[in-house]
Amino acid sequence: MSEPRSAPTVGQVVLGRRLLDLRERAGLKREEAARILRVAPATVRRMEMAEVGLKIPYLQLLLKAYGVGDQEAEDFVQLAEDANRPGWWQRFHDVLPGWFSMHVSLEGAAALIREYEPHFVPGLLQTEDYARGVLRSGAIGQTSPDDIERHVALRMERQGLLTRQDAPRLWVVMDETVLRRPVGGPEVMRAQIDKLLEATKLPNVTLQVAPFANGPHPGTYGPFVLFRFAVPELPDMVYSEYLTGAIYLDARVEVATHLEVMDRMAAQAATAHRTKEILRDLRKEL
Repeated sequence: MSEPRSAPTVGQVVLGRRLLDLRERAGLKREEAARILRVAPATVRRMEMAEVGLKIPYLQLLLKAYGVGDQEAEDFVQLAEDANRPGWWQRFHDVLPGWFSMHVSLEGAAALIREYEPHFVPGLLQTEDYARGVLRSGAIGQTSPDDIERHVALRMERQGLLTRQDAPRLWVVMDETVLRRPVGGPEVMRAQIDKLLEATKLPNVTLQVAPFANGPHPGTYGPFVLFRFAVPELPDMVYSEYLTGAIYLDARVEVATHLEVMDRMAAQAATAHRTKEILRDLRKEL
């Protein structure tokens, strides 16, 4: 039996949550999972709650029982091995699907998501056609029709978290460039702006546009997302993408710097009310 730890790593907490989700999707109770491992149900609970490290042999048995495919299981095991090394998340990076699956896990566990986007509408607010246009541009390095459709479907499924019962608060700052860059033509852009306007009606969504006229701001280096969690074991985390992967930061100084930049951008950007007016004006131009 694994020894309990006073504080799990972020990766173990996130992977424990994913393991719980996989079990529930497979329709298995903890007692049934415990019989597979020949352990007490409390051991399965401790794995899912990240109260113990994820033993790789146990993990492999559970993933197989939960119907997880070979490649996904291999990726999961690799993430678990990394997570069992303290501090891995501060400079974690991988190629798809590794880093992206981790992002989805963080997203689903967050109580607050603050995002800065200088290039495209954030995935949580995209229409299918807009997402398809972005993906067809080769932005993710996958251009086959089947791969694109799988990614579009995943992106649409992710959006369900904004309207679930315990929906996180989403606070987005987008550069005006995002709205001026045509994706998929005028019809697609009109529908996308309509969706943004609809999103602003949600009580948990705040959207701000940073207009060209407001000049430069401290976040122009690139997009990033700041996650805050209701789970006390999870510190604030920052996610930032680059061309072939992403990094996850939780070092206090790094997170504090990103938070300060986000606050300064929000103060400089158009207010939520003014942003709605900007969106309506832009739609009329299309």
